[in-house]
Amino acid sequence: MLKGPWASRRGFLRASGAAAAAWTLSPAAAQVEVGPPSSLRRLVPAAQLEAAAAQQYAQVLAQARAQGALAPDDHPQLRRLRAIAQRLVPHTLPWNERARQWRWEVNLIGSKQINAFCMPGGKIAFFTGILDELRLSDDEAAMVMGHEMAHALREHARSRIAKTQATGLGLSLGAQLLGLGDLGRLAADLGTQLLTLKFSREDETEADLVGLELAARAAYDPRASVSLWQKMMRVAGSRGLEFLSTHPSGPSRIRELEANIPKVEGLFEQARRAG
Repeated sequence: MLKGPWASRRGFLRASGAAAAAWTLSPAAAQVEVGPPSSLRRLVPAAQLEAAAAQQYAQVLAQARAQGALAPDDHPQLRRLRAIAQRLVPHTLPWNERARQWRWEVNLIGSKQINAFCMPGGKIAFFTGILDELRLSDDEAAMVMGHEMAHALREHARSRIAKTQATGLGLSLGAQLLGLGDLGRLAADLGTQLLTLKFSREDETEADLVGLELAARAAYDPRASVSLWQKMMRVAGSRGLEFLSTHPSGPSRIRELEANIPKVEGLFEQARRAG
């Protein structure tokens, strides 16, 4: 059985919240270079989208539980994932102040899907397929988790929904002054689509780089980002991957990661020595 405050989902929530609260907003400056988050995301109320995500996440877990596919708290792989999250979460606040309020959760669902996600508000799930099929090391699993956390921290879902709905409704910037009710309701209605939301190439690059830095600060080897995507590409060559339907891979992605690894190696070495 897992000992200490991370032994259960409730303990995980307490420990992750305490760790994030203890983290200051003035760590060493970010080493990777990403632009500012999309200002259009403000069209969608963050709290409303996070509430919708929490509801959808609960539904996913309930369905998995009903099918006997939700891993219990003492499952070795779930304990492993929560241990990784314990190290990553304290480094999230510099990327999004709202993360201070998030109730981080990590769960594992028994499925052959090679997939993982982090919903707005810090709701993380891995499918056993991504761990088993790719035989992920802890460093590689941390890269997947950091990538998914980065999507939430950079509020890519919020921005994507705002852009899609603003275009569809023909909204102008001036329309913001008239109220956000329509987009707020749309945010709630679109909660069910969060699992299949496709991000832009720019979003994916941002998530790769921010996730790379999160993992390096948590003492996970940044070189694992390259071996992870090499594994993805090899498996994708033999069969389609659910993960790659929303996370396109390719040599250019690996080259981008390779170019940024030197920027975070110092963080990794420092964290490794401190650990």
